[in-house]
Amino acid sequence: MDMDAFNAVHAPDWQRLDELAARRRLSGEEADELLRLYQRASAHLSMVRSVAPEGALSAALSMRLSRARTRFTGARSNFAEDLVYFFAAALPAAFYRIRWLTLAVGAAFILTAWLFGLWAASTPGVISAAMGTDAEVQRYVEQDFAAYYSENPAASFAGQVWTNNAWIALQAVAFGITGIWGPYVLYQNAMNVGMAGGVMAAYGQLDVFFSYILPHGLMELTAVFVAVAAGLRIFWAWVAPGRQTRGVSVAAEGRSLFTVALGLVIVLFLSGLVEGFVTASPLPAWLRIGIGAALFGAYWAYTLIPGRAAYRAGHRGDLSRRDRGDTVRTA
Repeated sequence: MDMDAFNAVHAPDWQRLDELAARRRLSGEEADELLRLYQRASAHLSMVRSVAPEGALSAALSMRLSRARTRFTGARSNFAEDLVYFFAAALPAAFYRIRWLTLAVGAAFILTAWLFGLWAASTPGVISAAMGTDAEVQRYVEQDFAAYYSENPAASFAGQVWTNNAWIALQAVAFGITGIWGPYVLYQNAMNVGMAGGVMAAYGQLDVFFSYILPHGLMELTAVFVAVAAGLRIFWAWVAPGRQTRGVSVAAEGRSLFTVALGLVIVLFLSGLVEGFVTASPLPAWLRIGIGAALFGAYWAYTLIPGRAAYRAGHRGDLSRRDRGDTVRTA
């Protein structure tokens, strides 16, 4: 077969195939034409390969067919588009879905921490039983509490705090289906914070406690509340699946709310930076707390403004239909 003559005869069809494959929108007639040309070019490729399978014409035709096949079968979005979708729609919608439960979890935490703090500060013997002798408690109040935030290099401390808190958040979401792990994590954190606050209050250092806790704690604790709320939503999907099977219900909530876990890794990274570089810095207390409050406000603005818009547009934080697959209707 004369390759040059074959190329000259069929080149117009191949060029038309390229033209249609490159268009953003196709009419019904153009879509039919694209399929016909694709089938025709496939036959041409088979003929060429039977004569010269490794030739330049064979390679060029394969590339043309690959582009055309992508056009009518649908291409997956690229990484940049997936990233934009995640931060503009999936993540804020997932945060927005659990906003009220997040606030309820936060209220339970604050109440529990306050009760522990009140108990430690007002009940004789509690502090010494928990922390040791008067000298040890005095050293904790005057030195160790503040030194914890500055005894290691800022970058190392921020990285350590980030990885530890991100791991806790991931566990709270992943093990949330048990219905126990999230409340346990919440209780442990509330007890620790409350006891520390109670000790500092008993020795007249409550202002020092808040000046070190609030800069990073506003966002760090909120991230814990969000993680626990997400885990509880997954648990509730198992308890009350509605008209779906339990497997389908838990799978849908798990996919949607694990988006929260991924988002919290980023949130806790920012909180870790504040804890490592701001909390123990020589900046005045009002400025350190203001930086933490700004990050806290940015989170809620992100949740309530783009989150509400994404939720109303139908986003829930779940994977796309292509990725999550089809579901079987059940009676």
